[in-house]
Amino acid sequence: MTTPTPPAPQAGAPQNNPAATDTPTAEAAPGRSGYLYRKVALHLADHPDDIFKTGEITRAIGAPSSGAVFEVLKKMAAAGHATHHRDPHHRFQITQAGIDAAGTLPATAPRARASKGGGRQARPAPVARPNGTLYHPRRLGRGWDVEELRRLRTQQVPVLLYGPPGTGKTAMVEAAFPDLLTVAGTGDTVVDDFLGSYNPIPGGGYEFVHGPLITAMREGRVLLVDDATLIPPRVLAVLYPAMDGRGVITIPANGNESVQAVDGFYIVAGHNPGVHGAVLTEALASRFTVHLHVTTDWDLARQLGVPKQVVAAAIDLNTDLAAGKTMWAPQLRELLGFVKVRDHLGMTAALANLAGIAPEDARDDVTAALSRHTGTPITALAIGKR
Repeated sequence: MTTPTPPAPQAGAPQNNPAATDTPTAEAAPGRSGYLYRKVALHLADHPDDIFKTGEITRAIGAPSSGAVFEVLKKMAAAGHATHHRDPHHRFQITQAGIDAAGTLPATAPRARASKGGGRQARPAPVARPNGTLYHPRRLGRGWDVEELRRLRTQQVPVLLYGPPGTGKTAMVEAAFPDLLTVAGTGDTVVDDFLGSYNPIPGGGYEFVHGPLITAMREGRVLLVDDATLIPPRVLAVLYPAMDGRGVITIPANGNESVQAVDGFYIVAGHNPGVHGAVLTEALASRFTVHLHVTTDWDLARQLGVPKQVVAAAIDLNTDLAAGKTMWAPQLRELLGFVKVRDHLGMTAALANLAGIAPEDARDDVTAALSRHTGTPITALAIGKR
């Protein structure tokens, strides 16, 4: 592979200045980040069938920082120019959109226009979920997550959402798609949970009842495969004919019935890395063009009433979780639960409950962090004496 040669120094630039030989031309994209984006993209485009780790790309193009390359790769993935695999290493592969872009930076999201009062453009209103709770949209790409997911559906660009349990993956999908059907994945999920099975009918006999995958295909609805990576790979394979362009499923148990997907049919999947038994196979990962990392929005947690000391403790615990120093950290789901307990039982009980819901092997870490930030000794919630 031939690495693109950096452009020649501009006229008048000092020849002993290393940066002068690395100045991007107008064609390369403005700014240093644009030049690095082009180098990374061209290297991936030269190897369209290969999946690279960040360090492999850094060494191949002679970049000074793997961190900068990783940021470029994440930007490519967010733009649909690359597929981001986590298995568990971060690896990237060029997409057809990335090849077509020829290393050009994706368009920058437009700045929010100031209102007459001088503030930024208001964020969209919260969206009601089927259970009545509200989802608060977050920034994604050029707009808001709910809007962007709907746009990706119209373009038939499948999305894999990944992140710790409780960060809002399911809530986001429910808010985006009112016509959603869901399969909750476990190690016991079977093909019949997708396709359907025979059920007894009154008076004797059986009839075939189609499953959520078939219903979504026939009615042009969205199917969320939640915790998809807990489902055995041989079971998940039932999805692939519906996702690879054919859009046709055969049901062997119902006389080899053939079902063709209609317009609007769309599949989204959820993945919780680090959860015991979760395995993201290459076969599954490659079916999803966009891999979207979903994390807890700490600012939103504060806006929804979580005390700043508790948020600070949660941030510390999540940092330790990412570094492998603890086994668990609270996410938005647990923090909103904290607010409910506080409002009913008081602050002391809410802190004790947050410590108590932590897995036993992480409970000491959680109590230590909460105690450190609140200045209050904390133990798990328990019934007191009479």
